[in-house]
Amino acid sequence: MKRYLEGRVAIVTGAGSGLGRAHAFALAKHGAKVVVNDINGRHQGSPGRDVADQIVRDGGAAIADGGDVRNMEQMEAMVARAIGEWGRVDILVNNAGILRDKSFSKMSLEDFRLVIDVHLMGAVNCTKAVWEHMRAQQYGRIVMTSSSSGLYGNFGQSNYSAAKMAVVGLMQTLSLEGAKHNIRVNCLAPSAATAMTEGILPSADLEGLRPDAVSPGVIALVGEDAPSRMILLAGAGSFEAANITMTQGIYLGGTDEPVKHIVERLGEIKDRRDEIVPAAGWEQYRLELAKAGLLP
Repeated sequence: MKRYLEGRVAIVTGAGSGLGRAHAFALAKHGAKVVVNDINGRHQGSPGRDVADQIVRDGGAAIADGGDVRNMEQMEAMVARAIGEWGRVDILVNNAGILRDKSFSKMSLEDFRLVIDVHLMGAVNCTKAVWEHMRAQQYGRIVMTSSSSGLYGNFGQSNYSAAKMAVVGLMQTLSLEGAKHNIRVNCLAPSAATAMTEGILPSADLEGLRPDAVSPGVIALVGEDAPSRMILLAGAGSFEAANITMTQGIYLGGTDEPVKHIVERLGEIKDRRDEIVPAAGWEQYRLELAKAGLLP
């Protein structure tokens, strides 16, 4: 078996169980040294320590970290430990997450903020903690964990959906800012049976959604030849890509009663023929200015 990450150093958050655990084992299997982060601590018998110890027993290199992704100082300390142990950090997999599901009308703002803090600000804190180091070494691979709930919506998950779409926007911009420093940033949208999906999906479905079936996608997103700015969907052994597109739309210019035209021509505006995947936000301006005849 080809080992795609020989000698690389990786951090995986929320790696004591579920998807993070599977990602940590997969990274180690492909030659990476792994920091196994889990909020339950790094003491003997903790989930993260158990994963790290198993990696070492299997012949790999790993250390456990018990930092909370919501705490920037703890994330900086985690990165410093990795650099102190192995001299560098090449890979960050932002995986830590929680659920607090309720319909929006019944959801407390505290539960909304908590989910945003863990998924979005947790990813921001971890990424900020490694960013300057990766810029200095001119190498980095970062994975944000999104979700179909963020991309397409899911009843009862407004907090989770908002956070998971937010990390897509974060990825879009960081991939542009990191490009000249050889930092590649991508999103993974997994379908997997974890503690977060327990009680939500039927048991028969859960049996086909093993977390380790998702992890090969992570390896592809963090290797030497990794893409950047990709939203990779993964589950049950299948892999797809999601894109945020822009249609060609219509131009109304100085038309009288523009609202009337928009309402009557929504079908044309939504027509997906010749839609594009913009390279950056500026592409919307370019298209609209070109249609208005204001660009050469």
